[in-house]
Amino acid sequence: MAGAMASSKLAIAHVTPYPWEQENEVNAHVRAVAQELSRRGHRVLILAPSRSQERVRASRRALRGARTKGTPESLLQGTDEGVPAVIAVGEILDVPGWAGSDRSSRWRTPNGDRVHRRSVALPIDVARTIEELLSTVPLDVVHVHEPFAPSTSNAALRHSRALNVGSFHSASERPLSTLVARRFVESFFGRLDARTASLPATAQLMARQFGGEYRLVPDAGGGDVGGGSGGSDAAGGPDGEARRRETADQLEAIYRELAERRHDRDGDPKLRARLAGRALIDVDLHMHTDHSHDCATPVEVLLTTARARGLGAIAVTDHNEISGALAARERARELGIGVKVIVGEEVKTAGEGEVIGLFVEELIPRGMSLEETVAEIRRQGGVVYVPHPFDRLHSVPDYEHLLKVLADVDAIEVFNPRVAIGAFNEEAQRFAAKYRIVAGAGSDSHVAQGLGSVRNRMREFDGPAEFLQSLRDAEILTRPSSLLYVQALKFLQTRARTPAARRASRARRVKRAMGGRRRS
Repeated sequence: MAGAMASSKLAIAHVTPYPWEQENEVNAHVRAVAQELSRRGHRVLILAPSRSQERVRASRRALRGARTKGTPESLLQGTDEGVPAVIAVGEILDVPGWAGSDRSSRWRTPNGDRVHRRSVALPIDVARTIEELLSTVPLDVVHVHEPFAPSTSNAALRHSRALNVGSFHSASERPLSTLVARRFVESFFGRLDARTASLPATAQLMARQFGGEYRLVPDAGGGDVGGGSGGSDAAGGPDGEARRRETADQLEAIYRELAERRHDRDGDPKLRARLAGRALIDVDLHMHTDHSHDCATPVEVLLTTARARGLGAIAVTDHNEISGALAARERARELGIGVKVIVGEEVKTAGEGEVIGLFVEELIPRGMSLEETVAEIRRQGGVVYVPHPFDRLHSVPDYEHLLKVLADVDAIEVFNPRVAIGAFNEEAQRFAAKYRIVAGAGSDSHVAQGLGSVRNRMREFDGPAEFLQSLRDAEILTRPSSLLYVQALKFLQTRARTPAARRASRARRVKRAMGGRRRS
């Protein structure tokens, strides 16, 4: 398989939690496999903490320079010729015994000396550098080694916008991660798109503690994790070269498999050219009417508010209901209000979160699996749009469920102002970026006052195909809004009044929205 990816070279970052000056089996593996991948024409970075202040300062100067000049790819230049670049992302503090490391574990250096396996070093001020680098440098794969928290590898996993591979080398128990911070660690391991283990014992331990599939990929740098002999190939003899090639072959296969999941980056050039001359409009892709059980906004109020807020198109996406969207489209035509209405529905699946179907015409029943719901949207020729995919305060699909339908997801909501924890929106942004899925946003308005607080500035469109191409090139605009304020309004309008009072309020609001005009 060597060289099999000649037509598809990747930008890869290998991340080790250990200071780069330290001799151990993980660093030796990272060094060997990074060099082999670089020799094959991949652009390869090694991200590591360091004990050298000068090395850290030099790396940060290079990163700042690339950002200032607007040339982030310059950090990758020359890394595809057999010599990967080492980026020292921060200094470290050694804490013996941290993370439950196995002190009896030993490794042989290429000179044959036994070396005690050091515990993972606590990184000092690396998160900011890691975030800056991973949000700046265009990478295809971020490959983290021993990504337990706190570590440089875990920080990289938190901030990665690329495909993520995690490698686990030691078969030692880690009490901090398994007992104290289990849920925290599991939440980040959920971002791994593939997991590998150096030894069968490591794979068994990790599967027992954290679940998931662990592919066996041997270390490429010589030595072993469990304290056995280093072997004659540790210094890079014929056996060592063969092992490096075999390991690199396996990793290339994993990288290719993951890369094939990504969506087309550019879309349809002919559609883009057709849309280029059309006017820009602002579009809100997620909102509700009083046809939803938890909303009291009449269709007429929604439409007049949309026009007043300068929206050119809206997607009406009531919960498990399509009648509000159909009514809004009809009333918009009758009133000549100048707002395009996309008929949609936000469908509750059977325990796998919600999914929005846009450009649908028939009611999609709730309670089906995520795969069945997506298939029904597709059957109707609609657009599959996943809202607030990682808002864990609500029912959401996990990574496993999303990956099953990844090929059929057309767009992902990467910003929703009603998501209480901003990190959930950021996670959606990272997911969309690494799989190159079209990104959208919507107000998720349940009260008219929240309408248009988030909008997509995009070219005018006609139909699903033009819509998706236009959204691909859209600019997402947000403005500050108070979640507490709109939630309080929602409560007042839907729960704090008697049914009779709600009906009277609705009639008054419709009358004001219509400006005294007689309803058709």
